[in-house]
Amino acid sequence: MDSAISDATIPEAASPASAPPAQAEPLRPRQALRSTADNGLKIVIVGGFGVGKTTMVRSVSEIRPLNTEETMTKAGEAVDDTHGIAGKSATTVAFDFGRITLDARNVLYLFGAPGQERFWFLWDRLFSGTLGAVVLVDTRRLADSWYAIDRLEHHGTPFVVACNDFGGPEHTPEQIRAALDLPDAIPLVFCDARSRESSKQVLISLVQHLRTAALSRTRPSRRQSPPSQTPEPTP
Repeated sequence: MDSAISDATIPEAASPASAPPAQAEPLRPRQALRSTADNGLKIVIVGGFGVGKTTMVRSVSEIRPLNTEETMTKAGEAVDDTHGIAGKSATTVAFDFGRITLDARNVLYLFGAPGQERFWFLWDRLFSGTLGAVVLVDTRRLADSWYAIDRLEHHGTPFVVACNDFGGPEHTPEQIRAALDLPDAIPLVFCDARSRESSKQVLISLVQHLRTAALSRTRPSRRQSPPSQTPEPTP
């Protein structure tokens, strides 16, 4: 990891034709991992097929991310549901990996999980040791996100839900929460995974959620003491 650097502008991933054009991100300076870094924190980005997980890792990583994308072929047409993402030509077959340096000693590692059902067996391994997760959703295909939420709840992994902007019909937060059966305690945010700043805000929302959850666990409970009882006088 010490030699991992970024020396090129991160390419934009293919997006549906209906999506609005993304603003060009500025060229980033080379970023080498400091030799003092000794604490790695892990966040996983999960969601359905084609919701923008690879794009988010690319946009926010300070290094050239590791991608395991392969070209989609005719053989996969009978397996993968490409409804709503007909323009998608490549897919992640293992995971995506990116990095963000927090300070001299702490580094955040990002893992993007594959979206197709046949690769879901990898998710349990990716969830191991994670600090929290981002569930990225396409509001046009909300049902594709149910499995991700179910697995995270099964593992007890804290998460936030981020709705990626594909330029489709707008839905209110209440409608999305109802469709996903999402409790009020779980943050719901809107983002454009192609934008570094927007993706950073999603990660900040997750960290704030983790902090709130940690404080609620450590805060002493205020249990009311039973009312004092005056002993009856001895006859």
